[in-house]
Amino acid sequence: MYLRAAHAESSIKTLLEFIRENPLGVLTTAISSPSYPLLQSSHIPWVLDFISEDPDAPVKGRLRGHMAKQNPHSKAMIESVTATGSPSTSQLQQDVMVLFTSMHHHYVTPKFYTETKPSTAKVVPTWNYSAAQVYGKATIYYDSSYPQTSEYLSQQIRDLSNLCETSIMGYTGQGDRVEPWKVSDAPERYIEIMKKNIIGIEVAIESIGGKFKMSQEMGKGDREGVIEGFTKLGSDVGNHIACLVKERGEMKDATAKEAAK
Repeated sequence: MYLRAAHAESSIKTLLEFIRENPLGVLTTAISSPSYPLLQSSHIPWVLDFISEDPDAPVKGRLRGHMAKQNPHSKAMIESVTATGSPSTSQLQQDVMVLFTSMHHHYVTPKFYTETKPSTAKVVPTWNYSAAQVYGKATIYYDSSYPQTSEYLSQQIRDLSNLCETSIMGYTGQGDRVEPWKVSDAPERYIEIMKKNIIGIEVAIESIGGKFKMSQEMGKGDREGVIEGFTKLGSDVGNHIACLVKERGEMKDATAKEAAK
């Protein structure tokens, strides 16, 4: 990921919070195989276990996810770990990458640059977005007949369901909110069958980077034009982008002011 200084986010805590708020990540691997493509990617919703915001910590957090065993991506990972690993769980030799992107992103028209466009016209379109990218080692849990794998998968699906039901759907059971769906609402035998058809993936986050590309590189007048332009769109995405442009612009100005002291 290209981390231009104006857009880069250096706070590990902020990046981990971003992942929690945007749990759908794209897992990418590069596994040599006679049967499957070298590069494969899969969209996976993740549960994040926070460990440390210390940039020198060997592991900053852990991502827990699962995917269908019939997915060719799963088959390539199983093929790789079974070549040297145990029959229940093993670690991929190659690092993996997981990319997270905010649901709020948008094209930026040069018409929004109300300061530079009228004066020089030296402006071009761009795209505002936020993203975080992690690298680390992945442990694969692929045989649910083993207690360690079965326990991992049970915890994973419980935690992911609870995260999505409460944080995303808002089903908290409090006040006028409905109760969240629980894994225990489904027949136990059915869940056991489902577990046989998925694999668990745990990624130890060894490296993390991210950016909030929200027009920080522009002058204050142009940023104000971008805020106004997105607000006038009258959409949820436009309003969210406008707020982020304002927030990130103020952060940039505060940093510059502090550096000038």
